[in-house]
Amino acid sequence: MSFRRAAATLAVVAVAASGILVAAPAHADNIRDGEYWLSQYGITDAWKTTKGKGITIAVIDTGVDGTHPDLEGAVSGGTDFSGIGASDGQQPVGTVESEHGTMVASLAAGRGSAPGVGVIGAAPEASILSISIGFGEGNADSDTQVAEAVTWAVDHGANVINMSLTRNTLSWPESWDKAFLYAEEHNVVVVAAAGNRGSGTASVGAPATMPGVLTVAGVDKDGKASVDASAQGITIGVAAPSEELLGAVPGGQTVIWNGTSGATPIVAGVVALVMAAHPDLDAANVINRIVKTATPAGAAGEDPIYGFGLLDADAAVDDTVKSVKANPMGDLAEWIRINRRASATTEPTLPPTQTSTAAPVVPEKAATPRNPLGAIYPTAAQLRNVGLPLGVVGLFVVALGLMVAGAYRQFRRVRGKE
Repeated sequence: MSFRRAAATLAVVAVAASGILVAAPAHADNIRDGEYWLSQYGITDAWKTTKGKGITIAVIDTGVDGTHPDLEGAVSGGTDFSGIGASDGQQPVGTVESEHGTMVASLAAGRGSAPGVGVIGAAPEASILSISIGFGEGNADSDTQVAEAVTWAVDHGANVINMSLTRNTLSWPESWDKAFLYAEEHNVVVVAAAGNRGSGTASVGAPATMPGVLTVAGVDKDGKASVDASAQGITIGVAAPSEELLGAVPGGQTVIWNGTSGATPIVAGVVALVMAAHPDLDAANVINRIVKTATPAGAAGEDPIYGFGLLDADAAVDDTVKSVKANPMGDLAEWIRINRRASATTEPTLPPTQTSTAAPVVPEKAATPRNPLGAIYPTAAQLRNVGLPLGVVGLFVVALGLMVAGAYRQFRRVRGKE
C-alpha cells in the first residue's frame, strides 16, 4: 500500500466522524512517527525489558483482519460468536465499524509492516485471539455473545482480554457475573473502555463498571482529559491516549481515529508487557503495577476522570511495587454477594457498542445507575425509592412543626393580653 492512499482514507474516516481531523503528510515513516504514545508513555523504554512475547491478548470485538501487513503473524487463533462471521474470527462483521476490531488489535500487538514502518502495538511480540461478536446483530443477543466470548477466551489461553465496547448501562446481566468471575479465577486481566462523551456516554458503562476490571479513560496528546473521546466514573483505573490515534484497518490501510476504544488496547498491551516481565504475578498484582505506577493526574488519589493517573509503561514493567492481596479495582465476587441478593430493580437491556468515534455508533440511552462497588455511595434507585419518600415525609414533619410552633406563639400572645 502507498501511504498516499492511506492518507486519503484518514481524511474520509476521521472527518466523517469528528469534523476536525485531517490527513497526515504523505511520507513513508509518518505512521510510526505519529504513534506519539510509544515514547511519551514509556512503552519504548519498557521494550528494553520485554515486548510481550508469550502473552496472548483476546480482542472481543468485530473481528481482526490478520492479513493486514501490520498484523501479519500476530493472530494466533480465534472464533466467532455472532453467527455471521468466520470460524477463526478474522472476518470483520457488522454493518457499523466492521474495521473496529482490526484497529484495536493493531494498537495492542501490531507488528509493523517493516522496521520502522507501519502501526506497531504496545506489545508487538504478544499474540492476538480474534473473537468476533455482532453488535446488535447475529444469532444471539449481544449480552450472551459477550459472556460466551469471555469464557472462550479464558479456555483458549488468553492472558489479557481487551473489551473496547460498552453496554451503555452501569449494570450488566447476570450471565456476565459467571464469565468474568471465571476470568478472575484464572488470573486473566480484563481491560475495558470507559466510553466517550462524544458518542453520548457521559459516565462509564459495563463492562467498565464491573469490579476487578481495569477501566481505561482517555486523554489528549497533552495528557489532559479528552472532552469527547472519554467518559468519567468512579471505576476508572488509569488514563491513556484516546485522540489522534493511528490504527490498521482491513484492506491494508491505516486510519486516524479517536476514542477509548484505542486507549484500551494500548493499556492491554502494557498489561501484556507486565505479565511477560513478571510471569509469577496474579491478575490483582498485574493490575496493581499498572495503577500504582501511573503518573498522578487530577484530584489526589483515585479520580473519576483520570483514575490513578496516566499510564507509565516503563514504571509498570520495571519499578519495584509492593504486592497486594486484593485487586485494587474491586472484588466482583463480593459485589455479587451483596448486590444480586438485594437487587430488586430491572434495568434496560441495550446491546454493547464500540467505544470510538471512527464511525457512528448506536445512541446511548439513560440508564438507572447502580453502584458497582457496593454500598459506598447511594445509587439513584436508592435515592428514588428511599430518599425521595423520606424527603416527602421530612417536609411534612417540618411543615407540621412550623404550624404547631405558630399556633403556640399565637396562644401565648392571646394569653398575654388577657
